[in-house]
Amino acid sequence: MSDRWMSVEEIAGYLGVSKDTIYGWIAKRDLPAHKVGRLWKFKADEVDLWVRAGKAADEELKSL
Repeated sequence: MSDRWMSVEEIAGYLGVSKDTIYGWIAKRDLPAHKVGRLWKFKADEVDLWVRAGKAADEELKSL
């Protein structure tokens, strides 16, 4: 993946989730995001590391 900044719409498509899920992960699960003016921007490599660390996993499933 290139080193360019991705928008909420792009990162949602990249991860296969909704924009609402992305906003929720920013607020509740520390999704690596950077605020640029009014917009959230993402680096795919940072998000990949976050996913691989299990941060996107459902909390209920973690306890099983």
